[in-house]
Amino acid sequence: MTAAQHPADSHDLIRVQGARENNLRDVSVDLPKRRLTVFTGVSGSGKSSLVFATIAAESQRMINETYSAFVQNFMPSLARPDVDVLEGLTTAIIVDQERMGANSRSTVGTATDANAMLRVLFSRLGEPYIGPPNAFSFNVPTTRVSGERESSTGERTVIENEVYLGGMCPRCEGMGSVTDIDISQLVDDSRSIADGAITVPGYTADGWMVRIFTESGFVDGGIPVRDFSPEMLADFLYKEPTKVRVSNINMTYEGLVPRIQKSMLSKDVDAMQPHIRAFVERAVTFTTCPECDGTRLSEAARSSRIAGVSIAEACAMQISDLAAWVAAIDDPGVAPLVTTLRRTLDSFTEIGLGYLSLDRPAGTLSGGEAQRTKMIRHLGSSLTDVTYVFDEPTVGLHPHDIQRMNGLLQRLRDKGNTVLVVEHKPEAIAIADHVVDLGPGAGTAGGEIVFEGTVDELRRSGTLTGRHLDDRAALKAGVRTPTGAIAVRGASDHNLQSVDVDVPLGVLVVVTGVAGSGKSSLIHGSVVRDGGGPREGVVAVDQGAIRGSRRSNPATYTGMLEPIRKAFAKANGVKPALFSANSEGACPTCKGAGVIDTDLGMLATVSSPCEDCGGRRFQSSVLEYRLNGANITDVLAMPVSEAVDFFVTGESRVPAALAVLQRLVDVGLGYLTIGQPLSTLSGGERQRLKLAMAMADTGRVLVLDEPTSGLHLADVEQLLGMLDRLVDAGTSVIVIEHHQAVMAHADWIIDLGPGAGHDGGRVVFEGTPADLVASRATLTGEHLAEYVAR
Repeated sequence: MTAAQHPADSHDLIRVQGARENNLRDVSVDLPKRRLTVFTGVSGSGKSSLVFATIAAESQRMINETYSAFVQNFMPSLARPDVDVLEGLTTAIIVDQERMGANSRSTVGTATDANAMLRVLFSRLGEPYIGPPNAFSFNVPTTRVSGERESSTGERTVIENEVYLGGMCPRCEGMGSVTDIDISQLVDDSRSIADGAITVPGYTADGWMVRIFTESGFVDGGIPVRDFSPEMLADFLYKEPTKVRVSNINMTYEGLVPRIQKSMLSKDVDAMQPHIRAFVERAVTFTTCPECDGTRLSEAARSSRIAGVSIAEACAMQISDLAAWVAAIDDPGVAPLVTTLRRTLDSFTEIGLGYLSLDRPAGTLSGGEAQRTKMIRHLGSSLTDVTYVFDEPTVGLHPHDIQRMNGLLQRLRDKGNTVLVVEHKPEAIAIADHVVDLGPGAGTAGGEIVFEGTVDELRRSGTLTGRHLDDRAALKAGVRTPTGAIAVRGASDHNLQSVDVDVPLGVLVVVTGVAGSGKSSLIHGSVVRDGGGPREGVVAVDQGAIRGSRRSNPATYTGMLEPIRKAFAKANGVKPALFSANSEGACPTCKGAGVIDTDLGMLATVSSPCEDCGGRRFQSSVLEYRLNGANITDVLAMPVSEAVDFFVTGESRVPAALAVLQRLVDVGLGYLTIGQPLSTLSGGERQRLKLAMAMADTGRVLVLDEPTSGLHLADVEQLLGMLDRLVDAGTSVIVIEHHQAVMAHADWIIDLGPGAGHDGGRVVFEGTPADLVASRATLTGEHLAEYVAR
């Protein structure tokens, strides 16, 4: 009997009563265990607040509390969610779309244990034999030790120059690239260290990271760096780690350059905070390591081979090819290992990631790829009665791949686990045992459960999700005529196989194909860019992080805060600068940040709400000034849709802000508050925010990357209308997309494939959606034909 058939009773429920996280309104719900429950509703309706911020957060908090007080001191302190009762929780494993850490040493192979199994395989069968598994690890250096060792019987043995063999390339230290640091970008040698000579972000004159230099005794912190003796300069920049005592605290002194290399250069540049990333890009150049050719491995590790293949070459293979290579290994001594490794590699293909390689840096994966890679670790797990929590697992998946994802979710459930999924795609909602629909709207208009039950009952429920669940877009009666084209010739980035294609202008073009077929390589590599540089008149709007400080929000990012500040100033007869948390109006205690950061030296910095302003960021006197009855904090707390009504009439009429707000509504962001930190936005929300800004300038070529990510079924129609308005206003729109409603609405489709990785990289169809449906010549054509025919 599967979990779907097993009856639930009061002992088989996760019970939530009185949940009030974020916009939830005293939500109470009973969720069946060992079932697959899908949470639906418009963006901002409260799905994530219920699933992630309440259920999963409390599970993780309770697990943390089982550790000793000593261990808990080294763990983040998690507040209890705002909920009256949570019963029946099991261990929650969150499989989200967050990028897989900022450690540049992490690869697809290290993140899934596939590398660990390959290392054991090469340590057993590799010729010549070079040592144990660690001899093939690029994260383990070769070390030479001397001293004494105590045996299990208590005897002590003197060891001299014993070598522990690791596989790390000594030149690049396992990074695959070498760095060249511009010292002038780290140090202003006209100043003393005490006077701010170190220009690296975070090195403030009164902070621990600077005090360790000035109080170490190795350098003179009171004289300009240019006056240092050669020995003092060497100690300042390059000294090996050395124990020192600073302010009666034992600390480790290390030269500035190796300290920067460890604290900043070991992280993924794209995952850094914007100001740190800007510093690294300015101060450091990265080039492929000439000794290991980017493989990260020592010469010995690269020399050992199985059937003529080194571990570096195995990790560089497309995973689907690597699986076939592993399957051909026939040695009884490693048969169980080969079976397990092959099962792991086959899981990549099954989940639609067979086009990746194990040496792919984990930080370069998209949100959807990262989520599916995390799934690999759980598919073979022997754990049961676990709660798995997924955040839109179909993001980035072609309709063909969604079917396989559904099967994997059902497999997790059938092993006896509870599977909770936040989803918008009807194909994923269709497999639910139980559906919880939140709404009825977004933000303050949401936060309620408007439906619970089966998928069939949802269809008959009359909720927004139920009414749109069976929506199908019709093919256009007619398509627009192109006004020109971008000619791409011989495109060969990544897996593209010398592609020639003309991308029409003046129309809505949709680029499709299975994940890994080459869509992004073609568009971002040869349409957005021309000969290595940006193509004039082409603007790419993606889901990447928005550069800005932690103070940035939609109001600052879009520029609408400026006219709002001027409106406040005019209404109250004061200066606009008073209404900026980054200027004169800032709370003097927290300097407008809303939080106080406490530097704990070698421990992590701790942030806490500012007690003087209560996290509102402004001086109390500033909050006395009002515009149409609201102060500046009230305005920043308004959802976009509410702010539209506020700024449309009377003394608070601000046309410049209103135009921006209306564009935010048009892209489906009406539920965001205009003062919400940008760091809290999802990838789809970030893209739609950028799109709202790009809409202000027509006549260009606009490239969008899966703009339907995170959009409710009801919002897709609104997005299509907005894309039509852009094209009709003179903007050429190119969309990389899997959503079939967008494909059906296109004027022209370019389909890549037929498969992924080296099985893709070719244009398998170009023409109108009607022609694609009529021919059914590709996977996309088959699915689109079925979609529009229903």
